[in-house]
Amino acid sequence: MSTGFKHLFRFFSDEERRNIHEASKQVLATTGLAVRNARARELLVAHGCTLDASTERVYLPEQLVEACRASFEGRYTFTAREPEFDVNVPGEAPCIVTASSASRILDFSTGEQRDATSSDIASIARLINELPGYDVFSISTLAADASRELFSVDRLYPALKYCQKPIRTTTMGMPDLLSVLEFGYALAGGREAYGERPFINHHYCPVISPLTFDVDSTEAVTYVLEQGYPVYATICPNGGMTSPMSMLGTLIVGNAEFLAINCYFQMVRPGTPVLYAYLPNIAYMRTGTYTSGSVECAMLEMAHTEMAEFYGVPSGGYIGQTDSHAPDYQAGQEVSMSATGAALTGASLLNIGGLLDSLVSFDYAKAVLDSEVGMNLKRLARGMEYGAEGLERNLREIDEVGPGGIFMMEDQTLENTPTICYYSDLASRDIRSAWEAAGSKPADVRAREQAQKILSAPARPLLSEETEDAIRELFPNLVSGEPAR
Repeated sequence: MSTGFKHLFRFFSDEERRNIHEASKQVLATTGLAVRNARARELLVAHGCTLDASTERVYLPEQLVEACRASFEGRYTFTAREPEFDVNVPGEAPCIVTASSASRILDFSTGEQRDATSSDIASIARLINELPGYDVFSISTLAADASRELFSVDRLYPALKYCQKPIRTTTMGMPDLLSVLEFGYALAGGREAYGERPFINHHYCPVISPLTFDVDSTEAVTYVLEQGYPVYATICPNGGMTSPMSMLGTLIVGNAEFLAINCYFQMVRPGTPVLYAYLPNIAYMRTGTYTSGSVECAMLEMAHTEMAEFYGVPSGGYIGQTDSHAPDYQAGQEVSMSATGAALTGASLLNIGGLLDSLVSFDYAKAVLDSEVGMNLKRLARGMEYGAEGLERNLREIDEVGPGGIFMMEDQTLENTPTICYYSDLASRDIRSAWEAAGSKPADVRAREQAQKILSAPARPLLSEETEDAIRELFPNLVSGEPAR
């Protein structure tokens, strides 16, 4: 059986990847890191790093990087409330994850852009729960109605209330993180029960490019690691802004940042599972804007994926994004090109779903269309069958049917028809006259109708009344968590 699409494309030879690794170690040893979190500085120094106290710059010896790298655990699990929905990478790649934390949403009824709310998160959670292309729900939007005291809980609650897939989230400072964990303990029935299945998947960007550990996110990842809960970090170099205006220079900066934060993870908790997560870019220097849909962004994602393979760890990130303001041809081209390129290079995780405007806005139709991209990638990953038995059977069938024959009624046709193709409920495969008779609807219209069908069904909360009561008692000012539509 010939399956999967790992390592089908390469920019670099093995020697070139080793040289990039060596260059990244040199950056950490000679240029160093600005570490703004005092506790992190102390821990780094305790493990053999050198500190310039006047600049808060820390230098990582190359031998320390190699020692930490030796304890990298090359797998990562996204944990759900129920084990049957857990997702493991790279074993279950491609893992399709929604892109997250957009501040705006395209209103389903009016199509106008507005601030997103917690009720929108509940609706999006319902949609993602039903769309087969998605494996993990990274909370797609912020919530303008979230309170300062419960900012992340007000986002997490509607997500968990309506989506049974693993939930990924972030927090804003230690008080916010502790509230999120208290929420998780309450939902699990206690801290001990939560520790046995920590179903909140934490994600942060503690490295501010170039080469700077921040204060709050670094403190948060340290605490989460100490508790043994799942967490990973994303690096975000931006060529021409926070890294050289060079593909290679941006790759080296990003790879050094990956090594720095994941070596730090190993210092806090040796054997921590490593996910090489990234969101690299080359700045669009005509305007200075961020261009997540550019081909250069896709190429950098592919290059970082190659380095992840060099380290023997799964990789992925904000792959398949678009700068388009509508789910149009530009969006489809940008999403599909970068997602397929990264997958062919071996990426395990793809944060694709639902965002427009360079990660600013969520759109329901776009989320449905991106689920289709995910399903096609999963079909691609299944690969093509191959083997001596298959060769013999096909040769025999070809000979039996012969020239001018038809294979429609052959046993293999009947056996393979349900599984060999991905049968889309969204894409049009009809002749033009049938498409016109159905209303000549373009793909984004059909996608919006599919979202409407899902969201018009009765909302069925996943939390029991007893659980709801316990949560409300602990968090009396919590948002309603009810869907927007």
